[in-house]
Amino acid sequence: MKRVNDIFKGEHKSFWVFVALATAVFLFIWVVGPGNTVIHWTKAKMDINAQEKEIEQYRKDLEEMDKRINMLKTDKDTLEKFAREQYHFTAPGEDVYIIE
Repeated sequence: MKRVNDIFKGEHKSFWVFVALATAVFLFIWVVGPGNTVIHWTKAKMDINAQEKEIEQYRKDLEEMDKRINMLKTDKDTLEKFAREQYHFTAPGEDVYIIE
């Protein structure tokens, strides 16, 4: 510990003060300054995580839609039910009443 005190109190005191101040200014600018900083990196990482969650949700929705499309293609009763509910299709001779 005495050697550290000797360095800062010796003949090169002004050099070490300059080095400490320059390092402090550099770190301050690196953390909060303009351009590519630690704060920007953190925000970018948060944006990336949010977008990855959104991508995963879209993948799940896509899988669910693929299953539904496959079911509509293969099961005639499901297709008929879907057409009646969504598009108000009827069989010949049926009456449709829409209640909202």
